[in-house]
Amino acid sequence: MRNLHAMILTTLLLALSACAVYPNNDPLNINVVGIQPLQSQDMEVRFAVKIRVQNPNGTNINYNGVALDLDINGQPFASGVSDASGSVARYSETVLSVPVSVSAFSVLRQTWGLSQMQTLNNMPYVLRGKLAGGLFGTRRFVDSGKLSFPGPVTGSR
Repeated sequence: MRNLHAMILTTLLLALSACAVYPNNDPLNINVVGIQPLQSQDMEVRFAVKIRVQNPNGTNINYNGVALDLDINGQPFASGVSDASGSVARYSETVLSVPVSVSAFSVLRQTWGLSQMQTLNNMPYVLRGKLAGGLFGTRRFVDSGKLSFPGPVTGSR
């Protein structure tokens, strides 16, 4: 029984020391910077979502995969993954392109939702994702905002 208590105490001390070594990192800054159409198949639509990843930390962030889920107007719209790998240097940024798929069902659901609205501007979106980085290196992120489409340019002369 005494050995069991010693083993449990040793395990707890090792776990606490491992947490102390893990650095406190600020969250990544993620922004959607572009959406480009890709070749689609049958009943799905595909896009390349470009995101800017900013690393506000003093250490590099290595990743070996990216996953995204995009909700528009409170409804699931698109999801995608990429096996891209690389690094975002400390206090630096990079643009990643992730292919996403939109099912025919999502298109129909969004079309129905749009028929209830009078404008396409100011539709809310939420982008959730992660940069895979191994057991303790995965970084999750969320970006949200409103879609706005450019209108006619008016200027004074």
